[in-house]
Amino acid sequence: MNGPTKRKAPIYGTVALLCAMAAGFAASGSSTPAAANSGSVRHDVQRGSADTHLAARILRTHNDERRRLALRPLKWNVHLEREAREWAHHLSRRGMLQHASQQERNRTGENLWMGTSGHWPVENMVGMFIEEKKHYRHARFPDISHTGNWADVGHYTQVVWRDTQEVGCAVATARGNDVLVCRYWPAGNVWGQKAY
Repeated sequence: MNGPTKRKAPIYGTVALLCAMAAGFAASGSSTPAAANSGSVRHDVQRGSADTHLAARILRTHNDERRRLALRPLKWNVHLEREAREWAHHLSRRGMLQHASQQERNRTGENLWMGTSGHWPVENMVGMFIEEKKHYRHARFPDISHTGNWADVGHYTQVVWRDTQEVGCAVATARGNDVLVCRYWPAGNVWGQKAY
């Protein structure tokens, strides 16, 4: 072969960060977000555009773990997806992870992930939430981690929270990072309850 050869940039040196949160309220006191009650929720992700293909992969990764635990599969919510996309764009422009306030996210649950742009398939992004199960302790929230810190398993417990029914996620890219935001309704990580 003549001429210069192109090399792929090495993957080592890539970074990924997670940010967990607790609902901070009892399930009976949680409100249903207006988006989830609008009647125009898409329950199955249809094939077609790149966005729907990405959504199907994210939903499948969540539901594979839920099926492993014999939990009801989550349904995709386009309104949660839209809200997640807006927040993902906001975070990617700022280059940092920060949870939206409960009011900003209509009291839905939220998982955040950020990593070096272009190096992480969405299955790996969501997979990092699920990998936290290695520290999971089946007890009442917040006493749910063998490490003594619930935040070490908070993403995982949101993914598998029994009462959660719907999810919507989006990925945005800016400043050299991909940011994944997932919104969950109803929110998990409820104080005094077990995940499943």
